[in-house]
Amino acid sequence: MLGSIGMPELLVIFLVALIIFGPRRLPELGRALGQTLQEFRRASSNLQHSLEDEIAAEKSSSATKPVPVAAPPGTESR
Repeated sequence: MLGSIGMPELLVIFLVALIIFGPRRLPELGRALGQTLQEFRRASSNLQHSLEDEIAAEKSSSATKPVPVAAPPGTESR
């Protein structure tokens, strides 16, 4: 049901937007939508890069830390 949007669906959406907003406001809305999508992509890219940097830093810091060794069974300290 929610598959890809084809050309007929895009045409219907465009016609409804044209009727609702009129021909004068339609270019403004298109620019605003484009800017919003660009900012969203930029923010998600920045988030992805920061997460990758944190993961890389965590891996490098865990590789240099000594791993604690568990005490053998039966040698509990009180």
